[in-house]
Amino acid sequence: MSKSVAKLPKTLPKAEAIVSKKPILQDGLPMQAFAIIGDSDDLDTWQLPHHTKYLGVPGKGVEQTVDWPLADKAVLLISRYGIDGQRVLADPQLIINAAIHLAAHYRKAGLPIPNALCVYDISEKQG
Repeated sequence: MSKSVAKLPKTLPKAEAIVSKKPILQDGLPMQAFAIIGDSDDLDTWQLPHHTKYLGVPGKGVEQTVDWPLADKAVLLISRYGIDGQRVLADPQLIINAAIHLAAHYRKAGLPIPNALCVYDISEKQG
């Protein structure tokens, strides 16, 4: 009986072909941890972090990774009055999208939606 032996390829793929693209991180957080992304390639446009560094870890649901003190701060920064008069600077549509996104986190976690988000919270009507 002869044993079959797997044949190795004569040439190996180039290193760059097998290395996957590393995710872009800002302060250890992936893009998905931010409520506002102006440009996915420009870290300076990523604003309102509201997740922990455990986002995307197997076994952790997205709602389990929300950093609620950061989420509360994000809510204040998009609110009418901001924090000490300072509001997030972004395109108005990005702010509306961030408010809808944050409201969804509160809803899914079974928490009351902050009043500052209620004016924006139209996500249920959108489907």
